[in-house]
Amino acid sequence: MKRTTIILLFLSVIYSTRATAQETVIDENAKGYYSQILGYNVQNIFNYQVFNLIDSWLNTPYKYGGKDENGIDCSGFVNAIVRTFTGANLGCNSYDMYHKLPHVNFSNLKAGDLVFFRTRGKRVSHVGMYLGQDKFVHSSTSNGVIVSDINQAYYKKRFVKGGRLNLNSAGSTANH
Repeated sequence: MKRTTIILLFLSVIYSTRATAQETVIDENAKGYYSQILGYNVQNIFNYQVFNLIDSWLNTPYKYGGKDENGIDCSGFVNAIVRTFTGANLGCNSYDMYHKLPHVNFSNLKAGDLVFFRTRGKRVSHVGMYLGQDKFVHSSTSNGVIVSDINQAYYKKRFVKGGRLNLNSAGSTANH
């Protein structure tokens, strides 16, 4: 009995060490891959599945009201990501999304937060997802789904607030 317990303990340690080493290799490979695809040095993959989903949407053309790979707008894109991981729908436009989430200041943004902008008038009219290192992914009217630098003069001037998501809890997106 004692010998069986020791063998099982030994096997579990070996298995967990092997799994951790394998995960590290996958993480390093993923960081390299996404650094190349996204055009910046990815230091931390906050959620491999989120990056994988973003990758599948990159270069999708912009289409107002669009919700699929034939064309998608900013709120449709963000909803596609959020719905995949939580099943929730944040609303049909960036203004509605902005009012459904707890707000975060620029200095407190974390990967996975939504970022809101006023691109037309005084209302929130654009949304994307913050990736970290001052980068965010969004569907732009001129280039479709792309990664942009939030410190570009255009975005910095129009930034309103971030919105905190909880991508790990199904059915709920607010981090209350």
